Amino acid sequence: MQEIKLKAKEERRLKAGHCWVFSNEIDKLDTSIEPGTLVRVLTSDGTQVGIGYFNPHSLIAARLLWKGEDELPDDFIFEQLDNAYARRKEIGVRKYGRMCYGEADQMPGLVIDRYGDILVIDVLTAGMEKLKPQITKAVQKIFKPKGIYYKNDSAFRALEGLTSTPEIIGEVPEEVEIEENGVKYIVPIRGGQKTGFYFDQRENRAFLKPYFKDKLVLDLYSYIGSFGITAALAGASQVWGCDSSAAAVEYAKKNAELNGVKQTAIFHRDDAERLLSAMKKGELPDQPDMVLLDPPAFVKSRKALPQAVGLYVKLVKMALEGLKPGGYLAFSTCSHHVSRELFVDIIRQGASKAGRQTVLVELRGQAKDHPVLIGMPETEYLHFALVQVR
Repeated sequence: MQEIKLKAKEERRLKAGHCWVFSNEIDKLDTSIEPGTLVRVLTSDGTQVGIGYFNPHSLIAARLLWKGEDELPDDFIFEQLDNAYARRKEIGVRKYGRMCYGEADQMPGLVIDRYGDILVIDVLTAGMEKLKPQITKAVQKIFKPKGIYYKNDSAFRALEGLTSTPEIIGEVPEEVEIEENGVKYIVPIRGGQKTGFYFDQRENRAFLKPYFKDKLVLDLYSYIGSFGITAALAGASQVWGCDSSAAAVEYAKKNAELNGVKQTAIFHRDDAERLLSAMKKGELPDQPDMVLLDPPAFVKSRKALPQAVGLYVKLVKMALEGLKPGGYLAFSTCSHHVSRELFVDIIRQGASKAGRQTVLVELRGQAKDHPVLIGMPETEYLHFALVQVR
């Protein structure tokens, strides 16, 4: 196995729990090593920190799969994924949910979501691409799926020099039916966003149930209707949902009908900012009691952070301006570039610009099947807040 050696003292972050080695931390970067090759990562004095895979053409040059001085076990992929599943079973996530969350499960560059008998897998790096045969074998043994869908459409793959052609093993339908928190959803597996569904908001949807009672709810960026339909089933008087995707709106309508709330949860294709502007001006049929604001990841890179923060602040401001006293805003961001402190500051800025006094009812994060690795803040990406207007 080939070796890469770190510059002096560059191992401290790895020993503190991080999994990435950046190219500028390596002494004499060898660009001839094939991307995805397994390597030993050594300190400047030759002690092994761990074993990972290497890509000399990436800013993140190595990602650790195994820490310490031991050898990499032959069956380490099965062992890591089986352990990850055991942790899910401990928290009651078995049939539907995230079964592997990259670095937080010691499998950097690998995401596995389970939809009953179907697995949707995102392989994000050249290192994981090389390990795909072992990954397939391991998940077949652990989950015994009818079908595996390697989605292969992440922008990260292009950065790693990988293709974006999906791969199917077994039988993978266009859509599947799942259940979460007692709510049923038809999920687009092949044509949906991400892996098809946002399991990371599971616990936040459940948390909001008591607040939905008798409320008129405006559900922005509704996707396939998970928040809005949860609201309708929890006793909301009316839900207006919107998304810019016509396909997503059609799935939201199907899901409202599936759950018997098509009269209460009404979804349309529309622009979130237009609706917020109309709410502020009093142009909606009635004034919402609650706004659900779950926009997409505007922050694709740290360079884009200032512009994205400005947009988040604008959306929060508009939502707070249109709510009456006692109204609620449930707001989320989904990028690891937005820290918890910055997230709260976005809300603070939005409230200040709106001229509204607000109370932070609760601050939350991603569901427990998306664990946060304490030594690696990049694994914490979802921030959620419930705010009330005074």
